[in-house]
Amino acid sequence: MNVLITGGAGYVGSHCNNFLNQKGISTIVVDDLSFGHREAVKQGTFIEGDFGNKKLLTSIFKSEHIDAVIHFAALADVADSVQNPSKYYCNNVSKMINLLDAMVEHSIRHIVFSSSAAIFGEPKFVPIDELHRQLPINPYGETKCIGEKLLRDYGKAYGIKYSALRYFNAAGADIDCKIGESHNPEHHLIPLIFQTALGKRKKMFVYGNDYNTPDGTCIRDFVHVLDLAEAHYLALNYILKNDTSESFNLGNNVGFSVLEIIKTFERIANIKVAFEITDQRPGDPARLIASNKKTKQLLNWDPKLTIEDILNSAWEWEKSRTY
Repeated sequence: MNVLITGGAGYVGSHCNNFLNQKGISTIVVDDLSFGHREAVKQGTFIEGDFGNKKLLTSIFKSEHIDAVIHFAALADVADSVQNPSKYYCNNVSKMINLLDAMVEHSIRHIVFSSSAAIFGEPKFVPIDELHRQLPINPYGETKCIGEKLLRDYGKAYGIKYSALRYFNAAGADIDCKIGESHNPEHHLIPLIFQTALGKRKKMFVYGNDYNTPDGTCIRDFVHVLDLAEAHYLALNYILKNDTSESFNLGNNVGFSVLEIIKTFERIANIKVAFEITDQRPGDPARLIASNKKTKQLLNWDPKLTIEDILNSAWEWEKSRTY
């Protein structure tokens, strides 16, 4: 089987690329390296380019026998999306239309889509199941919501079969520390904790301690990137085998607050982390926790790695990272 992976040099995409190759699947990775890293693509064929470039897509689909697409490529900074919505709609929506059109033109009917828990907005209940109403509170979430609508419409009109995977908080690193999380600028909680612990930052900021949560800080559901990689593999097999479309929430069914994550790391590493409480960020819901019941039932996916596994693997990566 040949799979095109857009954004496969990014954080989750590179781990998924490794996982698929370990399962005997051939991959073609397309990434413009604006946020991804060439060093992260350890296996498969790499093509540097824009996934929304129609000429590039036509060339790939004509020269390679592509059986399915896994679409990671997207801008994903919530705060930045509030300040710069135009580039998010251009990259995450307009270019996705180009990708889907190219798939239709070349009779490629199966796609796994990297969606997000941001589609739900401020939850009415937790844990959040797949039927929870979708009301994004930031442009990033809106673009992912539109992406899922595109898939539904292309499914009805052109027979596209899809799996939309709503990540909650991806974290952790490959166990052998050859690949891991690396953003510039960094905006994810766990790497920011590590950078502060290593003295790369004088302190980190905790955005708000006045949320309606036990300690006042945001609560998130963290899922190990290796568990996510497995979920993509299972979702791909599911839609290919059943020729159907489904959406799945990917999380651990349990949440940890920002302060709980900091304290857990301090206990594991025996290091104090300097932080300052500041104002809430626009677009941050108080709680995001997944119900993964449907994912377990249909995909037989059961995340195996704990928050300690997440922190330990990511910490080892941070101390020895190569990019």
